Amino acid sequence: MVQLYNLHPFGSQQVVPCKLEPERFCGGGRDALFVAAGCKVEAFAVAGQELCQPRCAFSTLGRVLCLAYSEAGDYLAAIEEKNKAAFLRVYVNWRSKRTENCRVCIRMVGHKVEAPFSDTFRDQMSIIEMPLSEAPMCISCCPVKGDLLVGCSNKLVLFSLKYQIISEEFSILDFERSLIIHIDNIIPVEISFCVGYVALMSDLEVLIMKLESDPKSGESVNYQPHKTNNSGKQTEGISNETLQLESDDFVICQKPMELLGEKSSQSGISVTLESTGLADKNIKYYHVQHLLYKRFAPDISSLVLADDIKLHSLQLLPIYQTGSPTSDRKKLSQEKELLSLFCFFSLPHVGYLYMVVKSVELMSVYQYPEKSQQAVLTPQFLHVITSNNLQCFTVRCSAAAAREEDPYVDTTLKACPPVSMDVCALRIQLFIGLKAICHFKNHIILLTKADPEAIPERREPPKRPLSRKGTSVKLKTSPVAEAGWNLYIVDTISPVQLYKEMVDYSNTYKTARTQSCIHLLSEAHLLVRAALMDASQLEPAEKAELLEAFKESCGHLGDCYSRLDTQYSHLALPYYKMSGLSMAEVLTRADWPLEDGSQKYERGLIFYINHSLCENLDEELSEELAAKVVQMFHVAEPKQLPHILCSPSMKNINPVTAINYLSKLDTSGFSSILVTLTKAAMALKMGDLDMHRNEMKSHPEMKLVCGFILEPRLLIQQRRGQIVPTELAVHLKDTQPGLLVASVLGLQKNNKIGIEEADSFFKVLCGKDKDTIPQLLVDLWEAQLMAGLPDGLLQELFFKLTSQYIWRLSKMQPPDTTPLRTSEDLINACSHYGLIYPWVNVLISSDSLADKSYTEDLSKLQTLWWKKLLPELCHRIKCGGEKGQLYLSSLKETLSVVAVELELRDFLNVLPEDGTAAFFLPYLLYCSRKKSLT
Repeated sequence: MVQLYNLHPFGSQQVVPCKLEPERFCGGGRDALFVAAGCKVEAFAVAGQELCQPRCAFSTLGRVLCLAYSEAGDYLAAIEEKNKAAFLRVYVNWRSKRTENCRVCIRMVGHKVEAPFSDTFRDQMSIIEMPLSEAPMCISCCPVKGDLLVGCSNKLVLFSLKYQIISEEFSILDFERSLIIHIDNIIPVEISFCVGYVALMSDLEVLIMKLESDPKSGESVNYQPHKTNNSGKQTEGISNETLQLESDDFVICQKPMELLGEKSSQSGISVTLESTGLADKNIKYYHVQHLLYKRFAPDISSLVLADDIKLHSLQLLPIYQTGSPTSDRKKLSQEKELLSLFCFFSLPHVGYLYMVVKSVELMSVYQYPEKSQQAVLTPQFLHVITSNNLQCFTVRCSAAAAREEDPYVDTTLKACPPVSMDVCALRIQLFIGLKAICHFKNHIILLTKADPEAIPERREPPKRPLSRKGTSVKLKTSPVAEAGWNLYIVDTISPVQLYKEMVDYSNTYKTARTQSCIHLLSEAHLLVRAALMDASQLEPAEKAELLEAFKESCGHLGDCYSRLDTQYSHLALPYYKMSGLSMAEVLTRADWPLEDGSQKYERGLIFYINHSLCENLDEELSEELAAKVVQMFHVAEPKQLPHILCSPSMKNINPVTAINYLSKLDTSGFSSILVTLTKAAMALKMGDLDMHRNEMKSHPEMKLVCGFILEPRLLIQQRRGQIVPTELAVHLKDTQPGLLVASVLGLQKNNKIGIEEADSFFKVLCGKDKDTIPQLLVDLWEAQLMAGLPDGLLQELFFKLTSQYIWRLSKMQPPDTTPLRTSEDLINACSHYGLIYPWVNVLISSDSLADKSYTEDLSKLQTLWWKKLLPELCHRIKCGGEKGQLYLSSLKETLSVVAVELELRDFLNVLPEDGTAAFFLPYLLYCSRKKSLT
């Protein structure tokens, strides 16, 4: 379905001051327009909205049948007819031709130019003669590399663009005939070529294939024709001889067919490759990958001539990798890299647009209200001419290319309007007597001939479906130019200007809340996105204006999806993110009262706010906006209220307001423990300790732990990338440290918090620096050991606990808070703590070790298995690192204490089996001599 809008994509219009009625014309590059008439080509300079200025003119060999311009190499290729014979010529360095009588250099393709002639070639226009064994019928230039593909009756010839080095300072453009593609059973009427992709079209057939490098291209390969298909038309049950049957009484029509991918090799069209390049390591050998074959059947029921139902306007359109506004690439290459490729071709009343990179897919079908004559595809639009109308349709190329560039574009972070969205006609502009069209940059070139009584050139009906010759729309020619023709340049307006008109137009649908508003704003979004994909052609100011329009369009689409209750309401989230709008700005835009004065909040807005608050954005809402958010969720999604209130962005919420809304909740429908904890946190925030204690006492401790697991932000929040304990966590540290440790352990076991994050949380909570370990963190480690950790984490946990015990013993440093578990608790509850060695009892019974905390640490330190942990400590010391000195100091001080208290035999038993004897020898000697000293 095609939607129709009455917008204004066409701007200024000017007349090309050519002297004779154009027979062929083409444009390209920065500002070039070429018009062929008779045996002459006129070149014009087209820049902005200024008048089209003649640049130069040059004579041709004969009447021009086909023109093609290549931006790569800045050359013009032409098929010219003289004495009923067709010739292929390429015009190089045409910009240097000042007057029509200037000398011109003519040379043969591949002809070696000697250095003495360099100055001549530098200042003169050159014409390269390109001889062919068969008459050329159509040509196409690769827009990326500048290679030239020539279509003949049963083959395609590829000329590779290269530069012939004349001297160190100078080189000239040249070609090399590198490949011949032999094709049977189809005669090309039009061809299109782009970086190895070949599309060719007959009257009712289209074939798309890709030339691929041979993996052994670096080796010397003898030519062997590679036939991709040998089967001919027998696949259809009709022999080749039958297809060649000619009769004046009937015409054989084949059935319509579409074959995608490798299945297209079954079309019956035989393709054979012949490499003709010289023995150059840069010349590659190819094989063919079939992509698409499509055949149409003539509608004989309408009794119209075959000429009226022929295909036309074959075109390959590349879109390059330039970095979209949502791309993560920081620096992009200046060299063009193909991102996606599209193929367009058309019947008189319907056009087809395919995507042909990676997979072949029909993207859009264009139904024309009138019979079309010609069409041109651009990244933004499809322009179609009928006899009296210039029509502008939207295309989906930028939407498809966005997904090629970023397959994850349709997520909660980024979005793009779908490729399947209906196309629309932006404008149908009246032009009397339209005959031909071409396009370059933002210019549309139109040939009109206002002669309503003109009789079309009469043609005999074909006896069988053969091809026509020539790539452009063929115009009736006469020896004398007839009056009433004009060649116009119509400029399309800037994307930003058309975007603004689309946005203004969309406001007519805004209050109706229909899909039409989304559709038109999506069109505006794709228009800007397509313009940004060709950002290399933009000035910095233009690009900045487009980026601003892109963000604004995302905001408008976010508004639409947030207002509508549809299955795509969730798209409000990525579009608002891409818009750069803050949550406060979105909430300010979201005030849409109904006619009766009530307020209704749709799923899209709720979805956006809910996800934004859950992502811990570094944005704090004002008290008024926070209250508005609570009121919205109370109306639309009350079960999310406890989670919403725990967001760091809701820091400024009035706790009285929050408790009022929480008290209205019916807790039967969801977890009452979460409501309880949220109310307790709010009561603490407003200083009501009695309410806080009552709420915390209403559930047993294990249920409270479950509540914290449901919403970790009751304890731990992140602001600007930093871990911040909540006011409730600080209060629990002082009043219920056991509940706090159990809750953090529960978060770890449920993958709600990482090990390093938990360590940082307790250090920040207790006001310790990164090298100081608070007792609450040791309590957590001991709880982790009791709960059981995977083997990969167990040794690390052993080492952390042992290091802390040793440090406190060596420094005679007591814990900063009372430990939650005694050594007896750990021995009874955890298998990792073994029985106490006798030598430990000796140390504990010493009068000098009367401090209870010291004896507790020593008891806990002993299984943790001294025999396993001392070697581990030694291993850490060997590995070095920033903590190496700390480990070494701890080991020395521990050994000093143990050597004093233990007997020599007991001391030997705890020493590791490996290590440097010189390190342990002083402690052994001291231990052995201490009796004699006493």
